Amino acid sequence: MPNVNVSLQVLPNVPEEDIYRVVDKVIAFIQESGVPYEVGPMETTMEGDLDLLMDIVKRAQEICVEEGAARVISVVKIDYKPGGVTMDEKVRKYR
Repeated sequence: MPNVNVSLQVLPNVPEEDIYRVVDKVIAFIQESGVPYEVGPMETTMEGDLDLLMDIVKRAQEICVEEGAARVISVVKIDYKPGGVTMDEKVRKYR
């Protein structure tokens, strides 16, 4: 399968003072996964194989719970096209 982009926003149900700490754990996991990614102010966008990226999304939920979230709401966006898609082609002209 060609590369896809998956954007993930996690909203862990934790006390407000813990939100960034929990989100930082998810971002660290994404970084450790080795997939190309970019952190934005509202979501993190990853690039790669859809199955791998969805495994990362699933694990992100588990990390939030392990860090004390009673519930996690996530927003996931997938950009797929048959020839593949890259983050660079979308934002290159803005850099």
